[in-house]
Amino acid sequence: MTHEIWDLLTRPLTRKEVFAILFRLTIFGTATYFSIKWVSDALDPTRKQRMQLKKKAERLMKQIGMEGVKLTEHEMNIAANLVVPKDIKVTWKDIAGLDELVSELQDTVILPFQQRRLFQHSRLCQPPKGVLLYGPPGCGKTLLAKATAQASGCKFINLQASTLTDKWYGESQKLTAAVFSLATKIQPCIIFIDEIDAFLRNRSETDHEATAMMKAEFMSLWDGLETGPNCQVMVLGATNRPQDVDPAILRRMPTTFQINLPTQRQRQDILKLILDGEHISNAVRLEELAEKTTGYSGSDLRELCRDAALYRVRDYIRKQQMKQIALMLRDGDSDPER
Repeated sequence: MTHEIWDLLTRPLTRKEVFAILFRLTIFGTATYFSIKWVSDALDPTRKQRMQLKKKAERLMKQIGMEGVKLTEHEMNIAANLVVPKDIKVTWKDIAGLDELVSELQDTVILPFQQRRLFQHSRLCQPPKGVLLYGPPGCGKTLLAKATAQASGCKFINLQASTLTDKWYGESQKLTAAVFSLATKIQPCIIFIDEIDAFLRNRSETDHEATAMMKAEFMSLWDGLETGPNCQVMVLGATNRPQDVDPAILRRMPTTFQINLPTQRQRQDILKLILDGEHISNAVRLEELAEKTTGYSGSDLRELCRDAALYRVRDYIRKQQMKQIALMLRDGDSDPER
């Protein structure tokens, strides 16, 4: 073998011999590449998870009617967080006590998406790039976001901070860029970020480098976002700590809705909605309950009603158990053999 190699190196080669050598090198290089790729895939602990995310993303893209859109690997990871609007069971009828806010959301957010032709010739009559819902916990911010997604019919990305975090340097920025590139491809699209204060909180010197770069990338793409007048992408955020959100983020969310604790009249409407279809006593007065639940949120009222219903079930079961015990004692006293 050594003599053959020396012979090839010390004499001129014919064209046929050159092609033969190149062919062997190509075969060897291709085999080596696939061998290395197979080993790297076999050793990758996230390969199974990535394959599952890809299948989920393809299924969701098909459900929203965008199966023909070509996506990158990072966009596939983000597409796994898509929400199909028709699968959202929350509607405006499931929200009580917020009629004025619902009307404003319909006019500000939904109307520009559904009646796009009315706003094409104006630079001012455009949907906002960002909308912020803020207020105490349990007052219906997430519920409003679900109803908005269902009513608008837009593609809906439920973005979570864990989706953008990756152990490899630079991957978080690529995933952040994929959020906006995917939203642009499937527009009209709403990017929903719940608890936005935890994800895009005030920047400080104590921030990790990767976190700071991810925030900067997010804000840069949000503002630049290929967002010409015809771009239909909106970021919808919800938080109960608006003071912790970075001022640069607040600037990009010019439309804000404050959702406070319900008033007495609103609590009465919420209780009426919660108890709709339930078997309740004629002695129950919603006006009196609303008056006595000052400071309760909508979530608190639901839990109050749920606990009351469970107490009634518990009392019924205990009464049945007492009847069975009394029946057993009676049967035992009437036994003639005793």
